[in-house]
Amino acid sequence: MMLAPEPCEAHAAKASVEANSHLEIADILRRFGPSYAQTHSVSPFEQRIIDDLIACRTASLGGHKERCKACGFERQAYNSCRNRHCSKCQTVTKMRWIEARRAELLPTPYFHTVLTLPHELNPLVLSNKRLLLGLLFRSASETLLEFGHSRLGGQLGAIMILHTWDQLLKPHFHVHALVPGGALADEGQSWNPTATNFLFPVKALSRVVRAKYRDGLKRLHTEQALRFTGATFDLEAPRAFKQFIKRVCSKKWIVYAKAPFGGPEQTLSYLGRYTHRVAISNHRLLDMQGDQIRFTFRNRQQGDRMETAQLDAHTFIKRFLRHVLPSGFVRVRHYGLLANRCKAYTLPLCRQALGQVEPPPQVEPKSVAQWMQQWSGIDITRCPACGHQPLERILVPAALGTHRNRDPPAPTS
Repeated sequence: MMLAPEPCEAHAAKASVEANSHLEIADILRRFGPSYAQTHSVSPFEQRIIDDLIACRTASLGGHKERCKACGFERQAYNSCRNRHCSKCQTVTKMRWIEARRAELLPTPYFHTVLTLPHELNPLVLSNKRLLLGLLFRSASETLLEFGHSRLGGQLGAIMILHTWDQLLKPHFHVHALVPGGALADEGQSWNPTATNFLFPVKALSRVVRAKYRDGLKRLHTEQALRFTGATFDLEAPRAFKQFIKRVCSKKWIVYAKAPFGGPEQTLSYLGRYTHRVAISNHRLLDMQGDQIRFTFRNRQQGDRMETAQLDAHTFIKRFLRHVLPSGFVRVRHYGLLANRCKAYTLPLCRQALGQVEPPPQVEPKSVAQWMQQWSGIDITRCPACGHQPLERILVPAALGTHRNRDPPAPTS
């Protein structure tokens, strides 16, 4: 599917906020991507992502020139690739998504629960991302909704966000679930709250999620739906797979729940930390010397202490590409009373049951320029040299021979 480019005003504001000379993932892919493709297997879909990230905010995608008629100031702004694996293209998308959630927040505490797959499953998941990450969503959501009915006597809601990485870009498959602190009673007239600082017992959650995922794995194996490659090749045999499942399910599966947030604004702020993230963002990159890449990471075993890691470029690219999601795979999902198909009906019932007289105000559409001013405090429609407004826009078409054609950006106001 052809995507229109993200309007390049976002690029202009970003350039005003931080220097553009900082090392970017695109620089690593541009320099080492060709040699990596010669020595490693790169699918057409992965190559498309590499091409997108390299072309993002360059002449390859076109853009426009902004000129001030008052003082003659000029600046070039190129279109963004809008690929969801590009860290430069997530700011406005994230802000729009969070603003839409603002109108859906309920006047109740929210809990944060994390459900993680054992690392022994990593090789199998990497060969079957669509099936086994989908199974993670299904197992986790069904567990939470069942606990809502059995322990709260009603329908729970959840926003679930998939992350696939740890701080060193290694596979670490887990979902973050944001859960309102209560359930809409089955008759739809009352709200059954959770305990003040407690959602559900994490050990019980862990056991049920593990059982559901185990049963799903067995079913997929019986249906011969799984791919077995590399380190998992021998697991295709029924006896080997049965022993593997028994071994994986004999250990505890990590589930933890954090204390509830203080209020809706804290909930939104927390959401912003987890939505629309990629495996590693440009601000964590330190430098590239020869074929060595240095970047920062938080050492979870040392109290989140900030440390420095170093990888050769091909290893860095390999780890980065492991976190590419299948085309069309949805990584942020809504369940229960927050599900897209029913929230227009359930949210008013929840507010009424919670005694909220007036619903939150509807979100007013914002232009990219308005979003960027809210985010950076910079009015990108105004000349940075003399303050004249508006700047004249001159279309710059995409460079010839680029990997795809692009439409011109939409107006900012």
